[in-house]
Amino acid sequence: MRIVLLGAPGAGKGTQCKRIAERYGLQHLSSGDILRDQRAAGTELGKRAQSYMDSGALVPDEIIVDMMIDATKKSPAAGFILDGFPRTVNQAAELDKSLDSSNQDIDVILNLQIDDQVIQERMTGRRSCPKCGAVYHIKNLKPKVDEICDNDGTNLIQRPDDSPEVVANRLKTYHQQTEPMVDYYKDNRMIYDIDANKNADEVSTLIFEKLDSLVRA
Repeated sequence: MRIVLLGAPGAGKGTQCKRIAERYGLQHLSSGDILRDQRAAGTELGKRAQSYMDSGALVPDEIIVDMMIDATKKSPAAGFILDGFPRTVNQAAELDKSLDSSNQDIDVILNLQIDDQVIQERMTGRRSCPKCGAVYHIKNLKPKVDEICDNDGTNLIQRPDDSPEVVANRLKTYHQQTEPMVDYYKDNRMIYDIDANKNADEVSTLIFEKLDSLVRA
C-alpha cells in the first residue's frame, strides 16, 4: 500500500503517519525528518535546505524531489506512507511519473483538514528537546518540570520554524503552493478528507476506519 498524507503544517501528519506505518507495516518517509538528518550531518543538501527551513519557506523542488523519489524506490515491498511530500503540484507530478515508470501508483490519498487557528496554537506552543528530540506542548503536553525534558533534563527550546512569524509564513505558503495539490489529486484519484481538528486518537480512529475498509475491499 502506498499512501500520501496531505495537510497543513501542524495538522498532525507526523503523528498519524507513525501510527499508520506501525498498524499496516509501512515505511514512514518524512521529508522533514530526512532533511533535518541531512542538516545535522552537515551534508551539502542539508546546508542548501537550511535557510528555507528556518524561514518557513518550501525547500525548492530540485532539492527535495530527487531525495524523496530515491527514498520511495528503496522502500520495502509492503509500501510506504509519505509525510510532507509532495508539497506542490510539480512535486506530485514528478512522483507520479517516477511511480508510473515502475508500473506503480499511489493507492490512497488522505487529506487532514484543520483550521488555521488550531494550527497556530499547536505549533507556537510546541517545545522540543535539542538532545533527544522529544516534543512537548505548553498547554497540552507539559513536561514534569517546566521547560525541562523529562528524559534527560535538557532545557527545552522552541524550534525556529515554530515561532509565530514563521508559522504564519508556513500557513501562507501552504495555502498558496500546497493546497492546489488537493485539486490535482481530485482530478486523478479519490481523496479521503479527515477532520484533523479533533485530538490525535480521534483522528487515528477516523483514518483506521477508512484504511481498514479499503484493505478489506
